[in-house]
Order: sequence, then structure tokens, then C-alpha cells
Amino acid sequence: MASGGGGGGGCRRVRGPELRELLDSKRDVLFDCDGVIWNGETAVAGAPEAVRLLKQRGKRVFFVTNNCTRPRSNYAHKFLRLGFSDVAEEEIFSSAYCSAAYLRDVAQLRGKVFAIGGHGVLQELRDAGVDVVAEDGTEAPDTSIYDCPLDPDVRAVLVGYDEKFNFMKLAKACCYLRDSECLFLATDPDPWHPLRGGRVTPGSGSLTAALETASSRKATVIGKPSRFMFECIASQFDLDPAQSLMIGDRLETDILFGANCGLSTVLTLTGVSTMEQAQEYKDSESPEKKDFVPDYVVESIADFSEALEEE
Repeated sequence: MASGGGGGGGCRRVRGPELRELLDSKRDVLFDCDGVIWNGETAVAGAPEAVRLLKQRGKRVFFVTNNCTRPRSNYAHKFLRLGFSDVAEEEIFSSAYCSAAYLRDVAQLRGKVFAIGGHGVLQELRDAGVDVVAEDGTEAPDTSIYDCPLDPDVRAVLVGYDEKFNFMKLAKACCYLRDSECLFLATDPDPWHPLRGGRVTPGSGSLTAALETASSRKATVIGKPSRFMFECIASQFDLDPAQSLMIGDRLETDILFGANCGLSTVLTLTGVSTMEQAQEYKDSESPEKKDFVPDYVVESIADFSEALEEE
């Protein structure tokens, strides 16, 4: 019954014995966090139990998030705080951590990175030993892009979620990217994130789009749906795509990520995307939109617990 993954999914609702059969056919399970494991500071009902049961059955469980606002150590504390007693820091892969790993291990950066981002981005870069230049707002109020200092050793620009994004950060990044040898990276392409009360906040993708427009360059995206996040995990844990399952709530990132990496995919309906949107992609005549279609759909991660407890 289990799909081999890789896109063009069937968008099939599963639960009970059919869901258990799918889970039994896989060795590794990858979860998005926001909208799947938790919403804000509240765990999705049944999520801690589902993770525990999967591990009890010998599954390797990983958490793959585009949220770059926290370093991995903070994520580990959040898991514990929300009732997940058996999640190790090494199982958490954020776009901030993977961006730092890319600069250190793949790009082998010899120089500094100008980072647009918050604590999560800056801490992961420093933990990886990457030399960071950040716009910290300490310059005189009348400083402008005409006379502000620029670091001659910057060899990369990284854009992540930044609540203090401003014109000076954008302008400095543009100046650094005038050098065609300067790398241009983005933690993730997420355009926006839902907030409580029906509000939204612009995501890293919105800030990246501003810099792409201003610099006439395209960023290399590190987070989902890029394959690099899977390669980052696979390099440490020897993952086999055919034996891996991706569970997410966002069709254009989580499900596309699974398709790009050859994984079977599951959409959970506790986050951003809906069953109706998935069906629209399935019915579309556009071939590229088929990769947004999940193989399977569950109401919630709680369905995993029910399926695994039914034996």
C-alpha cells in the first residue's frame, strides 16, 4: 500500500490499520514543527504520544523546520516544555542550523557572512564557527548608506526571518551582493506565517524577495523545499528516501520538499494548507503543481497515536 514517494501524490485520506501499515513500511519519519507538532506554545493534541510510540516501534524521528528564530538548543527546551520527553537536539534540523552547516561544510566559506536574521540565525552561525557581520543598529542616527562602513571581508549574505529588518540592512546587503563572488543564501522561502487572532507576519521569503529585487540576483534557498535539508540529515544519519516519510502542513514547502527528495508525503490538516487546496493541485493540469499534492492526508498527528495503539 505504501507509496514510493517523489510527487504526484494520491491525496488519499488514511487512518487506522491503513495508516499503521504505512508507518510500518518506513524506517525514518520527518516532521515539520509549526502546525504539525505544535501551534505556537501549545502542542497539537496527541503529538507527544505519537512521537513516543513511533520511537518505541524503532522508528528514527527527525524534526525539519523552516522556522529560523531559535537555535537548536532552544528548540530542544521547547520540546521538553511541551511534553516531548525524548527529543534530542541532534534530531532537530532548522533552516538556521542547515544554513550554517552549508556555509561551513559545502561553501567552506573563507571570510565573513552578512546575516539578516534574529537570534536563531546568529547563534547557529557562531556555533558553526562562521564569522558573522550583523547590522546591530549601533551606528549614529544620521548614518546613511552613503557613508556607513562596509566590511571588506564579507563573502556571503544570508537572509532569514528578522523582525528588525530595515532599509539599512537591505542597502548594505545590496552593496555586498554587487560582488558576483559573494554568495547569496536564504534560510527559507516561506512568504508569511500565521499568528494568533487571525494576523500574519511576513516570512523570510518576503525579505529575500525584497533583496532579490534590489540586487537583481536570486538567492540559493537552504530550507524546505530545497533538497539540502534532507542531505544535511542524510549526511549524519544515512537516510534512505524510499524508507522515509515526510509529514507537514504546508503544501508548497513541506509536501514539495518530500517530492523533491523522493519521500512519501503526508499532509496534516492542523496547520496552513487545507484538503481543498490539495485537491485543487491534484486536479490542476499544470505538471509542476502535481508535486504539491501529498500522497496521504490525516486530520491530525493524533491519528498516528490511534493507529499505533489499535494493535
